[in-house]
Amino acid sequence: MISHNEATEVKVINVCTSPAKGTAKRPVAEITLVPDFGIQGDAHAGKWHRQVSLLAQESHQVMLAKGANVTHGDFGENIVTQGINLVELPIGTRLKLGKSAVGRVTQIGKKCHAHCEIFHAVGECIMPKEGIFVEILEGGSLAQNDGIEIIEETV
Repeated sequence: MISHNEATEVKVINVCTSPAKGTAKRPVAEITLVPDFGIQGDAHAGKWHRQVSLLAQESHQVMLAKGANVTHGDFGENIVTQGINLVELPIGTRLKLGKSAVGRVTQIGKKCHAHCEIFHAVGECIMPKEGIFVEILEGGSLAQNDGIEIIEETV
């Protein structure tokens, strides 16, 4: 199986939401994932293919090493992961998020329409190439330290 580091536990490091588009997401204790919608109370939820965004903690570490003053949610990510190489997951991969939620990978990266503050400070932003998006197939709650499991990979 590809997509994760056997030596590192695969889990959720943080969950983040924002009440309005165009604002940074901030860590919260727990999120509720709603089928065909995304995260209850998050500005980017809705009936579209980019309901929830994920970004690896390892990507955050790269940006911190380059001098970026960033925290979880600053790239617009909803879920910060550890131990899984998100960008290697094929479109269509199903992920079990926590105890019961299931998401399907719909997009890897996204076009950056306007360079963010991080881009201007460091010269690059990682979300366009290292963030992924999922649609929620089965709902449930998700919090820090919950597990993530690849339940189906497409070929």
